[in-house]
Amino acid sequence: MSKQPNKDPNREGGDSPARKSINYMQYAGMAFQFGILLAIGAFVGQKLDAYFDTSKPYLTALSIIVFLFFALYLVFKDLLRQQT
Repeated sequence: MSKQPNKDPNREGGDSPARKSINYMQYAGMAFQFGILLAIGAFVGQKLDAYFDTSKPYLTALSIIVFLFFALYLVFKDLLRQQT
């Protein structure tokens, strides 16, 4: 009698529909997180421009760029964590 190893759908290489839907939800969550962070950056920048009464939306642009880099950092961190 030989024992066959149990196949775990959550292990690497598992192409089960459940695993595919988990991957899809993780990437959808990353996109949602990315968009929310950019929206927060735009909101903060607009409030800073209104507070400092700037002639052009310099602080809005700067805030969006800062939040963009922060969002990219979080996405790359999540992607690297999934590979290990």
